[in-house]
Formats: sequence, C-alpha cells, structure tokens
Amino acid sequence: MTIVFTDGASRGNPGSGGWGVIILTDDSATELGGREKNTTNNRMELTAVISALESVPSERDVTIHTDSAYVVNGITRWVKGWKKNKWMTSKKEEVLNKDLWERLVIATTHRVIDWKLIKGHTGHAGNERCDVIATSFADNSPVVLYNGSRERYGVDVSIKEIMTSKNSKVKSKTRAYSYISMVDGEVLVHKTWEECRARVNGVPNAKYKKSVSPENEEEIVREFAE
Repeated sequence: MTIVFTDGASRGNPGSGGWGVIILTDDSATELGGREKNTTNNRMELTAVISALESVPSERDVTIHTDSAYVVNGITRWVKGWKKNKWMTSKKEEVLNKDLWERLVIATTHRVIDWKLIKGHTGHAGNERCDVIATSFADNSPVVLYNGSRERYGVDVSIKEIMTSKNSKVKSKTRAYSYISMVDGEVLVHKTWEECRARVNGVPNAKYKKSVSPENEEEIVREFAE
C-alpha cells in the first residue's frame, strides 16, 4: 500500500501556482513539487494528484488524501457523465480543465485507489506540509524536497490524525462548515466567510453558498461545477 498526500495553491485565480505531494511506502518518503506561471487552484490540485499517480508503480494500491472536493467528486462521480456527454456539462458547456481530467482518467485506469477527502488547514502534518510545498513553488521560492527513508522523514504523517468527511461532525445545523464560491467558472472552498467574500465581492456573475456539513459542501461544489 502506498499512501499519498496532495495539495495545490495559486496566487490569484488565475495567477502563479504550485503543487505539492508526499508519497509514502513502508520504507520511503518522497516529496514532489512544481509550479506554473498562469494557472488556477483547481488545476494545481489536479496536477498534484496526477503527478503523484504517475510517480507510483501501477501495480501498487494507493490511498490518496486531498482537501479538494473538486478532485474527489470529479474523479469518482462527475467524470463518468462528462465522458458520456463528450466532455460537456449538463449546461452544454465544455468541462473546465478537460486536459487534466483526461490525464487523471488515464492515471487512474486499472488501479485500486482509495480516495480520502480531508479538511484542509486543520493541523494535519501531511496536508500542512503539502501546502508548504505548493505555496513555496507558487511564490517561486521552493523548499528543499525530501527523498529518503520514511524512518528519517521529519513530518509526522500518522494516519490516526486524519479527519475524513465521513467522520467529521457538525455541532449545529445552522453553523457554517465552509463557504463555496464560483468566479469565472472556477470553484473554490473557503474556510471562512471573509475569504469567500473577498473573492466574490464586486465580481459580476459570481456565485457563493454556505455549507453546513461535509456532505453539503460536496453537493454545492458539484452544483457549481456542473
């Protein structure tokens, strides 16, 4: 079993972007990262997952941890309909990031993959380290990437720390779990209302909604993306 963490980041949407990956086997830990000058957060999230899978031998089972509902829902649910409709959405518009979705479909073919959607920026070391890698590349000041024994890897990636969407709980039905925005067809999930408002304020045709649970967040992301 190979365990993977991924994350993407962009400075602006579009803007300079970066992606980060951690690949763990029983014996090794490998970090990957890269950047693009003009990209989006969703493209970087997709690129991170694709880069990870293309680096892992196809005969290995893989568990992928990502905080991108866009990636998880896209590859496990939406992509079947997109392919059937010749990469058109239900609104008869071309699917955004089609080139990367096609690469991801190829990278996942004939593989056993367990997709784990985790909440970002909640203190999990694997997710936080990928965020550091991604943002450092986005800023064109990349950190040194580790490639060596798992025993000597300085990041605590204990699986027990991970909170998946299935295990997450909402204390109140009316309390916000997250905020989802869509600007120029690009969907992002925000931890706070301030982040969401800053993105949509004054932008023509921008959309946004509050979610009250991980499941509700996924539904809204799918609604916007389609």
